[in-house]
Amino acid sequence: MIRFAVVNLKGGSQKTTSTGFLLAALHEVGLPVCGVDGDGENLHLQKWQEQAPLPWPVIAMPVSNLHVQLPGILGDRYEAVGIDCPPMQAQKGTVASAIRWATHVVITMAPTPTDYDRLAPVLELIDESASMRPDSRPPHFAVLLTKVNKRAASGGVYRDIIEEAGTPVLKAEVGISDVYAQAWGSPIKNALRTPYGDAAIEIMNMGQEGDQA
Repeated sequence: MIRFAVVNLKGGSQKTTSTGFLLAALHEVGLPVCGVDGDGENLHLQKWQEQAPLPWPVIAMPVSNLHVQLPGILGDRYEAVGIDCPPMQAQKGTVASAIRWATHVVITMAPTPTDYDRLAPVLELIDESASMRPDSRPPHFAVLLTKVNKRAASGGVYRDIIEEAGTPVLKAEVGISDVYAQAWGSPIKNALRTPYGDAAIEIMNMGQEGDQA
């Protein structure tokens, strides 16, 4: 089972949109998928499922022991589970629990100075999670660049900076687009044809060659 947590230090980083499109892409591949909404303040993923509706279930689980509760609730019915995490700064316990259970962590990040500044605390929490996991190793993880202006150099600049520091970055980049800005509450169609489809395939392959990327 692929269990991915979508994480950022603060809100407004396209976590819910990314979780929804990644799950939609994995659904289109043919995997049985389930979403988990860990953000008790907003429950945006759950509300999206109710309004669209999305063709897969979403469970509201804004608790700090996700890693304890989810295995019994989900069982072996799903091959891919995506957790829309709350802002880490506000609800660190819930995010830590999600990372503890996840096989993969996706860090959404716009190529800006403020978003880059938020990256270090997330990486620290991923590293800390190793001591709480059965294999004593952190989950596979990578940055997903979002809100990328394709006409600007910032995407490539921050990609180089992050990779040179030793953090993997997915090859797929999500550009600035009304398709994503206006997606919430509407059905998701042809996700595999979007950058999220490419990102989903990368996540499925992540770690199969013995490394983080």
